[in-house]
Amino acid sequence: MNKDLLNKILITLGLLFFYRVMSYIPVPGVDIHLLNNLFQNNHLIEIANMFNGNAISRFSIISLGIMPYITASIIMELVAATYSNIKMLKKTQEGMYKYIQYIRYLTIFITIIQSFSISIMLLKSGNIVLINSELFLFLTVLSLTTGTFVLMWLGELITKNGIGNGISLIIFASIISGLPNALFTTFELFSKDSIDFFVIILTSIVILFTVLIIIYIELAERRLPLSYIKDKKFQNLNYLPIKINLAGIIPPIFASAILILPNSLSNHVSNEYLKNIIDLFLPGNILYNLSLFFLVIFFAYFYTSITFNTKDISERLKNEEAYFEGIRPLEQTEKYLDNIVSKLTFVGSIYLALISTLPFIIIKNLGMPFYFGGPMVLIIIQVALDTMKKIEANIRANKYVKENLTNTL
Repeated sequence: MNKDLLNKILITLGLLFFYRVMSYIPVPGVDIHLLNNLFQNNHLIEIANMFNGNAISRFSIISLGIMPYITASIIMELVAATYSNIKMLKKTQEGMYKYIQYIRYLTIFITIIQSFSISIMLLKSGNIVLINSELFLFLTVLSLTTGTFVLMWLGELITKNGIGNGISLIIFASIISGLPNALFTTFELFSKDSIDFFVIILTSIVILFTVLIIIYIELAERRLPLSYIKDKKFQNLNYLPIKINLAGIIPPIFASAILILPNSLSNHVSNEYLKNIIDLFLPGNILYNLSLFFLVIFFAYFYTSITFNTKDISERLKNEEAYFEGIRPLEQTEKYLDNIVSKLTFVGSIYLALISTLPFIIIKNLGMPFYFGGPMVLIIIQVALDTMKKIEANIRANKYVKENLTNTL
């Protein structure tokens, strides 16, 4: 392993360790014991805890996790797709810097709104708050906003100076950190005969089967052969790879975040009829599973349309004097790519929707006490595969530089 790669790995691990330390720094003025009693048997809080390393149960300064940043990024992508002026910012280095700044400002705004809502909810929840309400409101908003901003900064530092995507690795570290406790709880229940060994075996098979499907789909891609006008000898040796799952891990994450909203609204709703309707969207209920299924499909199409712009790709291929056999450049190429991407997105969205819902339903019906369904497995595997690819690319790049340097000498 070369020194440059080793330094990147050490920087990544060091920043992730700092992130884990932050998850143990609590917001002042809260009775944690009473807070955990309030959150007891709340499945949505359990899901949110797995996304931020159990920070909510400790009411850490990073209790909101990285979700405000992801939400801000999605909103900005939507704005960029609607307004050409914002979209043009992404095409230059200086413009991209401004674009990222807009995401940061929007993240802070979203965090302030969410932290203020949480403060009001806790103030209305009995004796959980131990200090003056105005002081608690100020400290909570300040602490959670600062925590999310530092978390966003850590993610950008990892992406720039470490190895892999910083935001994805933070979510990855959060899920992994909760896995030992989940396994220990399962083993403890098994030792007390609360869970049958047969149920554990079946759950393991479901998770293993989910892992194999995810690895297969995530590595699968459609390769479209490319030809070049000038370099005739290289015809049909190059291709444009298109993954089946173009949307990545964003659809399940964003869909899960959206479905946390009904539960947070229920704390502010006094009308019993409306509260019963909101309760239908809690995890385990059929409306929650159906909503998650269709939201994942929606965000898969939405995010793919943003990240895979067939018009830009067709223009780039024309500039590189590349073409698909029998397909004219620009307009026909764009239509050809749209057709391919549409079919792949349909398969990819159904795959993501099934992975996000089916394993959880099966595991829940088996009576397992913890949530470790498809979205968590998907995130772990996809981030691990992406990081491994970046490590391999770094090794190949360094090897190529050394070989060229040796040949020059």
